[in-house]
Amino acid sequence: MTNSLSARVFIGLILGLTIGTLIQYAVPPTWAIGKFTLEASQGFGGMFVKMIQLIVVPLVFFSIASGICELKDLSSFGRLGSKTFGLYVLNTVVAIGATLLIVLWLKPGTGVDLGSMAETVKLAATEPPSMWQMVINIVPSNPFRAFVDGDMLQIIFMAIMTGIAIQALGEQSGPANRAFKVGNEVMMKLITLVMSLAPYGVFFLMITLGGTLDTSKMLAVAGYIALVVGMFILMFMVIYPVIVYLTTGIKPTVFIKHIREQIMFSLSSASSNATIPVTMKTVQNIGVSKSIAGFGVPLGATMNMSGAAVYTTIAVMFVANAYGMPLEMNQMLPLAFTVLLLSIGAGGVPGGGIVSIGICLHTFGLPIEALAIVAAVDRICDMFCTTANVVGDTAINTIVAKTEGEISAENAENNLQIVA
Repeated sequence: MTNSLSARVFIGLILGLTIGTLIQYAVPPTWAIGKFTLEASQGFGGMFVKMIQLIVVPLVFFSIASGICELKDLSSFGRLGSKTFGLYVLNTVVAIGATLLIVLWLKPGTGVDLGSMAETVKLAATEPPSMWQMVINIVPSNPFRAFVDGDMLQIIFMAIMTGIAIQALGEQSGPANRAFKVGNEVMMKLITLVMSLAPYGVFFLMITLGGTLDTSKMLAVAGYIALVVGMFILMFMVIYPVIVYLTTGIKPTVFIKHIREQIMFSLSSASSNATIPVTMKTVQNIGVSKSIAGFGVPLGATMNMSGAAVYTTIAVMFVANAYGMPLEMNQMLPLAFTVLLLSIGAGGVPGGGIVSIGICLHTFGLPIEALAIVAAVDRICDMFCTTANVVGDTAINTIVAKTEGEISAENAENNLQIVA
């Protein structure tokens, strides 16, 4: 059991969270050991996340470019791109619609006096992104700046153009094709090396989480947290496995076993981009080819933010009800469209979900002070939000691979025996 990486990551997660909680509640504040342990854990956990982030940008570039190079013709790339993009958008739209129906039914925040807990906060961004500006910004004016800033949409665009250019060379593309293939293999090897440290990285990250969570504010908005976390668990443990089963024949239990490591890493890192290497391994273990995974996973980490859309929708409706300012039915469609834009552009918005929530609050005339309470419990919500995002990426890439005739339920189950 302990030879399994996912089992060791799980042990690290539970052990780290337990130690962090003990430090916060059982170790006197005057004891230096508690402060030292938290600082050390924050440092080592941060180093592990940086190691993951170190390989994300070159991994995305090499995997997409080499994936396009491996395609038999460029028409298949157009087919794959339209399927993947369309499913990602559909996934987010359905998630927003379903969440609106649920929150209109449950009315989260009703009877909660949020004003007595709110603090004054400032929000730098006050307008939702323009769809056309998002499209225009996909094309980088300076490729080096895109790499330095880690702008995933621009990096994906450059990788696609590079892969297409290599394909267009025909017989002359041999050396370039081999170079990108070797580069991708090197990145995959780096993933294996870094992920061997995952149990320790997760252990330190969870010590920090357990030792710093503000449980008093969490208890005050426990219903809100329960709804957010419950929705996300339903998404990645029930809805996505069932959808995968209905479209590919892969049993929900088999799919869940494949994503165990992905779930635990995303819970601890709370970063879709940092989870790209793990997601890449997960989908390939299921049977998705490198060409589909290389394009679909980085794109999903950038724009398939169904979890972020659900999170933003619940938070905005919760604040509206908690302040006695419920949104009218004629505001539901504008809210859904705004959340869709924000979720697609979340990768380029500093601060992620919290800033998106703040923009929505400002846009619909809700008290921005409520952002302080939402931010206080963001860490616990965001970790489940990230998990819903990345499991959605895995589900959609698995479905796309099935439509291309790449995977079968039998192979997915057999592969599970190999990687266990």
